[in-house]
Amino acid sequence: MSTEQRLIDKYFRRDNSPDDVVAGIGDDAAVLRPAPGNELVAAVDTLAEAVHFPRGLASRFVGWRALAVNLSDLAAMGAEPSWALLSLSVPAADESWFSGFASGFFRLAEEYDVALVGGDTVRGPLSISVTVLGQVPAGVALTRSGARPGDRLFVSGNPGAAALGLQSLQGLAGNERYQPAFLQPHPRIALGRALRGLASAVIDISDGLGMDCKRLADASGVAIDIDPERLAGVAAAGDVANALSGGDDYELAFTVPAAQRSKLPAQFAAVEIGEVCHGRGVNMPGFDDPGLSGYDHFRNEDT
Repeated sequence: MSTEQRLIDKYFRRDNSPDDVVAGIGDDAAVLRPAPGNELVAAVDTLAEAVHFPRGLASRFVGWRALAVNLSDLAAMGAEPSWALLSLSVPAADESWFSGFASGFFRLAEEYDVALVGGDTVRGPLSISVTVLGQVPAGVALTRSGARPGDRLFVSGNPGAAALGLQSLQGLAGNERYQPAFLQPHPRIALGRALRGLASAVIDISDGLGMDCKRLADASGVAIDIDPERLAGVAAAGDVANALSGGDDYELAFTVPAAQRSKLPAQFAAVEIGEVCHGRGVNMPGFDDPGLSGYDHFRNEDT
């Protein structure tokens, strides 16, 4: 048996597959059975060491985050996660690293009933790519493009918390109590489900609230006005600038028609921070262009 196959069998194969997995790990490709009347929702993200997580981060947190970032995209679409595929590039067949990675990955997978159904492993610089597949009843998937003037803008969680957590881990400014927001984020799957038929537009704010609100505004052909005082009330440590640009917050920003906002379930504690208006872009008093705040892999490249 090859080392690759032994690692797969030891750390990633599970004895019992759910009924909707016709064929999974061990075959050339997965065969899956969506529920009748559902549409498939697919998302993929790649995490690279020293780009998406610090060098030397415990592998259990790398495994958790690798799945979480993808599940957050499904949450933004109102989808229920079902299956995942995992591609690993690793510099060595380090048993302790694989053990930790698998424990973190499967701990989150079990929380959201996600079955790992396939993948690939190669030797190379540390990089993880995960594809997730979810399901949503036909015709009700959420998108970024439905916001209309007069709608209200809401956000879940405490934007900026993950950035403060990362700063703390790196020994910079920040606060230890925010470290879990970076290390083990919890995607807002239940909130996404509750927003079906209620929200006019939804986006996950992993690249920063400012940049992702601009993406939502651009997709909807509208402008968004953010109230700095309301944002300060929900931002981690009251830091509005960090909330706009910190990134790595696997929370949701969404718009709801004004007449429907009372229907938003209280248990999600989402807070109204702005309004959709005619125009373009994102506006907030005291900030020249909040829509440019956030993470961009290619920001420094010549255009």
